[in-house]
Amino acid sequence: MRRSSTDESTYHRSPSLDSKDYSFPNGAFRRYSSMYGGQFGAASNSFFGFHTNPGPKATKAKYTTPKGNKYVVFYLDLSFIFLLELKRCSMAHNCLQCIKYLMFVFNLLFWLGGCGILGVGIWLAVTQGNFATLSSSFPSLSAANLLIVTGTFVMIIGFVGCIGAIKENKCLLLSFFIMLLIIFLLELTVVILFFVYTDKIDKYAQRDLKKGLHLYGTDGNIGLTNAWSIIQTDFRCCGVSNYTDWFEVYNTTRVPDSCCLEFSENCGLHSPGTWWKAPCYETVKIWLQENLLAVGIFGLCTAMVQILGLTFAMTMYCQVVKADTYCA
Repeated sequence: MRRSSTDESTYHRSPSLDSKDYSFPNGAFRRYSSMYGGQFGAASNSFFGFHTNPGPKATKAKYTTPKGNKYVVFYLDLSFIFLLELKRCSMAHNCLQCIKYLMFVFNLLFWLGGCGILGVGIWLAVTQGNFATLSSSFPSLSAANLLIVTGTFVMIIGFVGCIGAIKENKCLLLSFFIMLLIIFLLELTVVILFFVYTDKIDKYAQRDLKKGLHLYGTDGNIGLTNAWSIIQTDFRCCGVSNYTDWFEVYNTTRVPDSCCLEFSENCGLHSPGTWWKAPCYETVKIWLQENLLAVGIFGLCTAMVQILGLTFAMTMYCQVVKADTYCA
């Protein structure tokens, strides 16, 4: 049975190559031209030379596009930015926690070291009096007093650093940084002045030490007496620049018993052949030069500890400020 040409069918015969009918349905290329932003003649309803008109479905679809798409995209953008900021804040917090505990441990060790130095200074002051007081111009400049002052400062600085680190307090962290920086600069200034004025310091030190010899063995100067006795016995020397320095003290040919080659009671009254001949000032100076490497390592370690403390303090201060800025 032949199907009538007037019957509706969902099947259509594709045009063959020999067919002369190259007509296209109305609006067939509309969706393709719209995909390319009208760059192929969409503004004039043409596509590669074909002129088409939008069909009713395309026209209808043009007006049924959801209007909330731009709000959804904006919301997604905000969510992405929020996640980036949250990740940045989390990384800053983790970094801050790491620096916080490192600085706390560092300052705790710093504080314990100050306690140890203070304890040794107090022990020397109680048991040995003004131990190692050699200068008559500065009688309070003893080893015990120096240790007590140094230990107190170290304890205070370490305590401020510990509290500032554990509390993440910007004021305490900045105070710790400033105090440690002042001490570091003072030490650096003293070292520079020492090397610049070495000759003048040598002359002044020898003159002051000779003046201090007159206080040897007198009441109230047990620290100076003990210091000279220990130095002359351990370094096997006598006097500041020569054993004759003691002649001016006793107004006779006599030296302390600590100058004797073999210690005995009143051995300093014997002949000079039984005394040490080396000057104590030059002997101690040579000993320091021989141990210059150890002294330099000690000074370098002290400087490195201070620089490390300054670095920790400023880094944590910056991290706290950054965390307050991004995570407020």
